[in-house]
Amino acid sequence: MQEDYPSREEERGLIKRFEEQLKQKTFSFFDVTEYETIVQYYLEHMQYGKAHKASKMALEQYPFSQEISLLMSQCLIGKEQYEEALKVIGEAQNLHPNDVELNTVKATIYSFMGQYEKAVEILLSTLDHTEDKSEVYYNIGLTYQTNSHYREAIDYYKKAIEINLNHESALYELAYCLDVTGQLEDSVAYYTQFIDKDPYSSYAWYNLGIVYNKLERYKDAVKAYDYALVIDDTFSSAYFNLGNSYMNLEQYPEALEAYKNTLSNEGPSSETFCCIGAAYEKLEQYELAIKYYRKATKTDQFYEDAWYGIGCSLAAQEKFYEAIHFLNKALKLDPENANYWQAVAEAEYKTGNIVSSLEAYQEAVMLEPNDADLWLDWSFIYHEQGEADKAIELMTRALEEDPEDSDLLYRMVVYQITAGRYKEAFTYLENALILDFENHEVLFEFFPKLETQKALFKIIDQYRKND
Repeated sequence: MQEDYPSREEERGLIKRFEEQLKQKTFSFFDVTEYETIVQYYLEHMQYGKAHKASKMALEQYPFSQEISLLMSQCLIGKEQYEEALKVIGEAQNLHPNDVELNTVKATIYSFMGQYEKAVEILLSTLDHTEDKSEVYYNIGLTYQTNSHYREAIDYYKKAIEINLNHESALYELAYCLDVTGQLEDSVAYYTQFIDKDPYSSYAWYNLGIVYNKLERYKDAVKAYDYALVIDDTFSSAYFNLGNSYMNLEQYPEALEAYKNTLSNEGPSSETFCCIGAAYEKLEQYELAIKYYRKATKTDQFYEDAWYGIGCSLAAQEKFYEAIHFLNKALKLDPENANYWQAVAEAEYKTGNIVSSLEAYQEAVMLEPNDADLWLDWSFIYHEQGEADKAIELMTRALEEDPEDSDLLYRMVVYQITAGRYKEAFTYLENALILDFENHEVLFEFFPKLETQKALFKIIDQYRKND
């Protein structure tokens, strides 16, 4: 029987009622399922303080509700108050001593506390009380994986899969652990054995596709997903991953079709809407891209990639002022994302806001100091402004991060020549030519005058002859 989930409008109404109650310090009755919805909403948006407050009020009214106890423990885990979370679970276990779900959460708490052996012990103790032993083995695998014991995790994921070939999460996490331990290439045979056992298992083909995707064998991944879809043409996850593989192959029309099939079979989701938007953006159909990115933000206003997509699509249409507004929305949700800072920097530069652009590049470089393009773009602004010394200073810092990047070396040559430091320029040029001779052509973009080009070519040609 399908669960009766509240609509988004009903959810918003509940949240509004609850927050008005907090603000006005009045009492409003909520039944236990309404409280569950309220707490889950705050948990999804990582508002652990409000989630804890709501779960505390709910538990006062419904002290025997196991679901509320579980939700409260999640709030406390989110706040890293592990001892308090254990206390909540312990009280619930007084009423339900052998409950598998309570023990699973208890194990999760011990895992977060770094006591993974205790966590594994608790999970193993639930095997006699559960019908679905594959889920227990899967959770033990997760416990080991969380604590970086990947080989032990692999053993337990395999135990889970032996019981349930279609355990999608176990198969996916197994692929991750095999990748981390360098065993993924060798594991293709392990996954194909499931197909040998049951060639009509859509999950077997699907998971083989995931392995190929992780190995960046995207064409093989496409074939595997296609087989899964021949067997089950309603397999929404296979459509979605097929779309991802096509995106990696830069086959954007095919990716778009796959994502739209995901939508048809799975229903609306912010992630699928965002992926459709990304496919349209790659096809340079920016209005359609924005339409689907907006659908993603309406489904989930905290989906930062969708706001970023809108900003990038507007920037591609040279609507830079509008782009900055949406890019900043993305940045507010994820201020640690260097790509967002870079996009803001580029848009600010295009609008002539040089100071804001420089500040944004500085933030981006702090987050991704090994990204040569960030250093190149940041320093170019100073170069363009005639501040050669500052451009050189940035290139010096960039080369400290990556002294063997030929793009950085050639750009340093440009800045040294511009500053009239020809001896230093020659030293950097020699190093750049040793690293990547063919890349020297980037120099000519900065020196359109024929005399300068001839002088540079003479030096480069001399190096070629001496080499």
